[in-house]
Amino acid sequence: MDTKRSLIKIGDVLKKYKYACIVLLAGILLMLLPVGGKTTQPQEKIPQEKEAVSIEDRLVDILGQIRGAGRVRVMLTVASGEETIYQSDQNQTTDGNGSTSQKDTVTVTDKDRGQSGLIMQVNPPKYQGALVVCQGADDAAVRLAIAEAVSGLTGLGMDKITIAKMK
Repeated sequence: MDTKRSLIKIGDVLKKYKYACIVLLAGILLMLLPVGGKTTQPQEKIPQEKEAVSIEDRLVDILGQIRGAGRVRVMLTVASGEETIYQSDQNQTTDGNGSTSQKDTVTVTDKDRGQSGLIMQVNPPKYQGALVVCQGADDAAVRLAIAEAVSGLTGLGMDKITIAKMK
């Protein structure tokens, strides 16, 4: 008899809260479904023509377009590579004994829950010097045009650029 009464009470509670029970069961069902049903496909290799071209190769292409330059080869020496500066928060507290400062890098969480620093600025590489070897280096106008182009593209002063004739 006791079991029968408890079943009747459970039935009454279910009738009263049927919508809440349906929502609860739907939530449990959704939680049991697999998450992130993404399939990983192997990435196709990017053709070599579309890969990033170095600054030297780009300089060779553009300097070769200067009238009278002829064939061109370029070599750059790098003083420091590309520098990434991350966003940071700085907290300074002052008490009776002095002040303390705390600096924390701001992090961002991506969709895969991986964390990385929030990039504030990316500084390009700094160059130490440049050597340009070309066929038309015996003409002063060509040397000047090449030196100005290299200076404008790399930020080097004219005294850091050497232009020589190709054999």
